[in-house]
Amino acid sequence: METIAADTGRVRVRFSPAPSGSLHVGSARTALFNYLFARRHGGTFILRIEDTDQSRSRDEWARAIEDALGWLGLNYDEGPVFQSQRTEEYRGAADDLLTRGLAYECFCTEADIKARSATSTQPDQTLGYDGFCRDLTPEHRGQAKAAGKTASLRFRTPDTGVSRFTDAIRGEVRVEWSSIPDFVIVRADGNPLFYLANAVDDLAMEITHVIRGEDLIDSTHRVLVLRAAISSTPPPVYAHLPLILGSDRAKLSKRHGAVALEEFRSAGYLPEAVANYLALLGWSPKDGREIMDLDEVVAEFGLDSVTHAAAAFDHDKLDWVNGEWIRRLTLGELEARIRPLADARFGERLDPEIFRTALAVGQERAVTLVELLAQMDFLFAGDEFSISDEAWVKVTGTDQVEAVLTVVVAHLADCEWTIEGVDLRSPLSEAGFKVRKVMPAIYACVEGRPSGLPLFDSLVLLGREVAIERVAAAQERLAGTV
Repeated sequence: METIAADTGRVRVRFSPAPSGSLHVGSARTALFNYLFARRHGGTFILRIEDTDQSRSRDEWARAIEDALGWLGLNYDEGPVFQSQRTEEYRGAADDLLTRGLAYECFCTEADIKARSATSTQPDQTLGYDGFCRDLTPEHRGQAKAAGKTASLRFRTPDTGVSRFTDAIRGEVRVEWSSIPDFVIVRADGNPLFYLANAVDDLAMEITHVIRGEDLIDSTHRVLVLRAAISSTPPPVYAHLPLILGSDRAKLSKRHGAVALEEFRSAGYLPEAVANYLALLGWSPKDGREIMDLDEVVAEFGLDSVTHAAAAFDHDKLDWVNGEWIRRLTLGELEARIRPLADARFGERLDPEIFRTALAVGQERAVTLVELLAQMDFLFAGDEFSISDEAWVKVTGTDQVEAVLTVVVAHLADCEWTIEGVDLRSPLSEAGFKVRKVMPAIYACVEGRPSGLPLFDSLVLLGREVAIERVAAAQERLAGTV
């Protein structure tokens, strides 16, 4: 059974990205799981932008995050809340901790800490900060300030004992406090760090469940001890999602292909397909279904079904899911989705009737919208039609290709102009050719590529005159006259 908020049974979750770049599929998966959990329990999904590090944050990236969530269909109920607009709240919490002796001013620079660590004979110095400023006297602090040194604010971690919490996915997580040094909660420039802002905001927003990536699990101990120092309110339930890895089981990165949500959008993936696929990275329904819309996933979703093992991002599987979603669309729905892309690609050369017919033909084998359009290039190329180098190799590499094309031209000149009528298999077989071996060359001559839309449909869409012209042009090129 899943743990819901102990007091009222309500659910309040947040997705809290930093606007420091494009939305990664890992972050998108985190947003999705928060959304699914909120909707499953009739709760509230909040968008919080963690932009306290102004040197790395950009307004346009924050807007891009909102746009990406909207594209995926993850509509938030509250927000966006910008942490950069809540510095007074963080400063107030920090001042209170300082006054109560739970935090202290630290005048050490990174260089100071590294220098002491390099010369220390204590093995625990490798853990980080050595507590140098922890017990400075007021006189020493005054001298440091008089010397022009600026101070960060560090939280005083317990010297002994164990930090533990129960993760909804991983069970009990524990660590010795002796392994966690005092940590900075406010930088020397006055900007709060993640730990403090996180603790303050989760309290203020009454967050009941924190669903986020496994890479943040170690920070939970710091956030929880800060939260307990600030308020006696019970902590939220934590659930740390498994990492998403590449096909080689290494951390997912650009070398594995597209990783940013906007890349998949630009490549012609449907938002329903991307959301569907992301839902399957670390979770699956009990009945084993793979093609599901958001409402169907919401009805089945639960943190108790999320695995703790890392998930592998498989671009081929995403292609399959996207293809299945393309085939779920009616022809009218598909045309509405792809028409803006087609207008931008083909401009005034686009013939709406031919385009719609080609869509109906290509829908059955399409992987992405962009790839589907690419398969139609030959239909709207006009005088700019050309055969790619890769495709021309198929032509020149086909035995007796000149004779093959002669049969093709002769048949196309006299046949009935229907899909059945332009079928070249019988005349080619009767002429002694193996159809499978010569077909790539014919594809190349007609479509400019060795494969694409079904050949006989393509011929009918092109029209008799254009189809024959293209094959004849290939014959002339083979003869060396062009």
